[in-house]
Amino acid sequence: MTIDTSLPKTASNRPDFAAIASWVKPDTKILDLGCGDGALLKYLQQERNIFGYGVEIDDNNVLNCLKNGINVIQNDLESGLSSFASGSFDYVILSQTLQAMKHTEAIIQEMLRVGREGIVSFPNFGYWKNRVQVINGHMPVSDALPYQWYDTPNIHLCTLGDFEELCHQCNAKILERRVMNKDRQIEFLPNLMGKLAFYRFERK
Repeated sequence: MTIDTSLPKTASNRPDFAAIASWVKPDTKILDLGCGDGALLKYLQQERNIFGYGVEIDDNNVLNCLKNGINVIQNDLESGLSSFASGSFDYVILSQTLQAMKHTEAIIQEMLRVGREGIVSFPNFGYWKNRVQVINGHMPVSDALPYQWYDTPNIHLCTLGDFEELCHQCNAKILERRVMNKDRQIEFLPNLMGKLAFYRFERK
């Protein structure tokens, strides 16, 4: 796996957006799953001149997308992406939403069907501070995992190794990986030292 370090200079306040943007070619077609208020798509429009659609279920987020000029479809990701034809997009993005999915394998398969490439980011449960909290008898709480165990939307937390095994099971070829701690890229012991993981993959 290779690493592209050419991040857009204007993204110093959102290094997660910059990491994703560095993998997106200009003038491409993007589908952002669980797009929230559309901030990532707006950023990619500005930095990469992409044409994008978002999928979001929350009413307020859908309204915010429309206010931001983002094309958005209100839908539950758990029901799949049947409204999109195979190969409709250059990239399908799932940014910090994977851990909240019930049917994790199914959404990866749908990303591979609908898009030429998939980009996923998620909080790394293997990060050393998370491990320390578990050893001390508590579920981790951090800026990447901000919820208490009783009110968290996260149901499938994973490490880098877990996600890479999932890709293997889904016949997904990992093209690139980036692991970060805030705005720093982690290359030494990434599964221990990295807070947030990013993967770019395609179907084998």
